[in-house]
Amino acid sequence: MKPLEAALFAAAPFILVLLAISAVFSAAETALTGASRGRMHQLERDGDRAAARVNRLLADQETMIGAVLIGYNVLNILCSALATMFITQVVPGAWGVAIATGIMTVLVVVFVEVLPKTLAIVRADDVARVLSGPMLLVVRLLGPVIFAIQWIVRHTLRLVGVRMEMETDVLAAHEEIRGAVEYHHSEGLVESRDRRMLGGVLDLGELTVADVMVHRRQIEMLDIDDPPRQIVAEALASPYTRLPLYKGEPENVVGVLHAKDIARAVAALGDVDKLDVAAIATEPWFVPETTHLKDQLNNFLKRRSHFALVVDEYGALEGLVTLEDILEEIVGEIEDEHDTELEGVRPQPDGSVVVDGDVSVRELNRALDWELPDDHAVTVAGLVIHEAQTIPEVGQSFIFHRHRFQVLRRQRNQITSLRITPLPADEAE
Repeated sequence: MKPLEAALFAAAPFILVLLAISAVFSAAETALTGASRGRMHQLERDGDRAAARVNRLLADQETMIGAVLIGYNVLNILCSALATMFITQVVPGAWGVAIATGIMTVLVVVFVEVLPKTLAIVRADDVARVLSGPMLLVVRLLGPVIFAIQWIVRHTLRLVGVRMEMETDVLAAHEEIRGAVEYHHSEGLVESRDRRMLGGVLDLGELTVADVMVHRRQIEMLDIDDPPRQIVAEALASPYTRLPLYKGEPENVVGVLHAKDIARAVAALGDVDKLDVAAIATEPWFVPETTHLKDQLNNFLKRRSHFALVVDEYGALEGLVTLEDILEEIVGEIEDEHDTELEGVRPQPDGSVVVDGDVSVRELNRALDWELPDDHAVTVAGLVIHEAQTIPEVGQSFIFHRHRFQVLRRQRNQITSLRITPLPADEAE
C-alpha cells in the first residue's frame, strides 16, 4: 500500500469518529430544547439525577445552546477540512474540493443532522437524560469561551442599536399548557371532557364572577315580611338550599335562608307559625362583579361559605355565585336529584335549538358542546346584539360563528327567544 493511500485509510476512521461526536452534539441540541420540562421536574422530585442535570442545563439555556453549537461547528469544520486536505492529495485541484464537499455534505446531512435529530425528536426526554452528563461537562469546559462569545454578541447588537431585554411572559406557562392540551386533544389522546376540565382550570384566573353568576332576574328570592308558613312552603318548593331574603324590594337583600336551618328551627319549635325567619337567617355576603374566579374560589374556602351575592360598582345587585358555579367551570355541569334541566334550551327535531335570550353563552356551550365566544357578551341575546351591532327585529336572521341565529320573540328592546342552528363549515362561510 502506498504511503498516500495508507494516510487516507488512517484519516477515514478519525473523520468518522469526529462526525459521530458531532452527531451527539446535534442530538443533544434537539433533545434538550424539546424535552418536557414538566416531566423532568417530576423525575427530579422522584430522585432521578439525569433529570436533575437536564433541569440544570435548561435553567441557563443560552449557555447550553452556545456550548452545543461551538462543539458542533468546530467538529464539522474540522472534518470538512481534513477530508478536503486528504482527498485533494489524491484528486488535485477543483475536482478534489468538489468531491470532498459532496462526500462531507452527504455524511453531515444524513448521519449528523437528520438521523440524530430524528431520534432526538422521537425520544426527546430519554435522549436528553442520557446526554445530560456529557453536555454538562462540555458547558463547564467551554464556559469562558461561551461567556466571551455572549459578550461580543451583546455589545455588537448594542452598537447597531438592538437592545436585548430578557422579559418573562407571565402567561407563557398557561399558554404552553393550554397549547399542549389542545394538541393532544387534536391527536385523540385527550378526551373532550378532560380538555374542558383542564381548560377550565386555566380559565379561573381570567374569568370573573360576572361570567358565571346567576343573573338577578333568575334568582329565587323570599320576602322576609311574608308569613313564616308561606316562607317555609316556598323554600321547600324550591330546588335550592340557600335562598336570599329581601325586605321591601328585591334589591334590598337582608339575609340568606338555609333549608337546613329551617328544618332545625321547625323541629325545635314544633310550630311553623312561631318561626322567627330573621333570627335563623345568615348575613348576606356581597362580592364585586370584577372578582376573578380563582380569587373567589379561595375566598369561599377561607370563609367556609358556598354562597355570595354579586354587586356592581354602584352596589346594585347583579346576581349570585356559588361554589358549585365555579366548580362547574372545571368539571362541567354538576347535577343531583333536585336539579332541573337547563331552562330555556329546547332542542328541536330539525337539529336547531330554541333558546331563551337570557341563557348564558357559557351554559349553552357546556350543554351542547358548542364553542360560541363569550368574551363580549354574557347571554345569547347579548351575543346577537354585539355581533349584529343593532337590536334585531322579530324574524331577522344572522350567521356568525358557524351558527344561524333567528330572532323569534322580542319584548321592547329585549330579545326573549331565538332559534340557533349549527351550520356546516362550507355553508357558514
